[in-house]
Amino acid sequence: MSRYADLSRDELAVLVPELLLVGQLIDRSGMAWCIAELGRDEMLRIAIEEWAAASPIYTRRMQQALGYAPETPGRGDVVTIFKGLQLDIGAPPQFMDFRYTVHDPHHGEFRLDHCGALMDVEPMGPDYVTGMCHDIEDPTFDATAIASNPKAQVRPIHRPPRVPADRSPHCAWTVVIDESHPDAEGIPALAVNQASHAATLELAPIDATDDGASDYSGPLVSDLDFASFSRSALVRIADEVCLQMHLLDRAFTIALEKRCPDEQVLRLRRQQLVGIAGVGAMRIARALGISHDEDGARRLLALHPLLNPAAYVDTGLAHDDGAWVSLCGPAWTDALAAIAQALDPHLDVVVETAAEGSLRLDDVAVVRRPEPAPERKEVAVVRFSTGTDFAFEERRSLPITPV
Repeated sequence: MSRYADLSRDELAVLVPELLLVGQLIDRSGMAWCIAELGRDEMLRIAIEEWAAASPIYTRRMQQALGYAPETPGRGDVVTIFKGLQLDIGAPPQFMDFRYTVHDPHHGEFRLDHCGALMDVEPMGPDYVTGMCHDIEDPTFDATAIASNPKAQVRPIHRPPRVPADRSPHCAWTVVIDESHPDAEGIPALAVNQASHAATLELAPIDATDDGASDYSGPLVSDLDFASFSRSALVRIADEVCLQMHLLDRAFTIALEKRCPDEQVLRLRRQQLVGIAGVGAMRIARALGISHDEDGARRLLALHPLLNPAAYVDTGLAHDDGAWVSLCGPAWTDALAAIAQALDPHLDVVVETAAEGSLRLDDVAVVRRPEPAPERKEVAVVRFSTGTDFAFEERRSLPITPV
């Protein structure tokens, strides 16, 4: 049973885009520490390997879950690719404001009217912008397309550094599927990640009799209206988005293990986790109006991606994968505490019953301390992102037809 099944349909429609944005902010946490310890060039290589070893897996998972997988595996069209981007933590709605044009099944374009990632990186200077918008995007866009059609190529029309400085849209790209294109191939780490429990986890099927849309098999729309999905579909989407985060973190770990000793890998992973735990908790709590007390903290822990999906975490599969929860336990509760302290700095957590490496939600107790905890430096790093306070707006969901 999914822990998200306890939420109403309206709550889930609010939560799902929040989870997508939380997933995007993972790199605002992890990559900052990679730059500090390994330098900018190594950070770029890690980011490329991280996304290329995760996005093809979770993109296929979402295609299957929501019924828009191509009839012939690996022969999806541009609509298949664009639907995948709309449900990808690499492209959370509005924060990464993708606008799509479909010319025909094999030709399309997209532009970003707003790129939150660019807003975060642009103040750091043109070298960092080029690193993200050229060095990282070139291989990772094609890697994402592998999940739909290895003959797809994503190529820039224009992209940052912006000239002039206020150029809009922030970037624009073509997507072309052509049988003459060489097949895009996955990196070696992709096969390693594909063998994880997160990649192959079976989740409960969507109940097609539930009120609302049970899939995304219809036309591509300009902006997904999450409220149009059924409660059952939204529960599945929420669990899938959490698995996206775990797959991304697993790919991050694989990239680190190639470069770093075990102690450094552990330190960088924990720094990444504390940052995203705290900022993710802030956004989820604000979106759902969670109370700032012990009961609220327990609810927030139950909804946080660190401890979801329940079918992954509570079964021990997440521990076997070395997922986020495996980093936590009686001797190290910083990430769990960061979640509770997003509500009130006086709150803390204790883990008394779990052995190291076997923590579950029921093992975590929320307590109140007389003195407030200071904000953790890992959380402060992520709060630098404009995604921390980004506000979603209501939009009309319109079908996109070929032009």
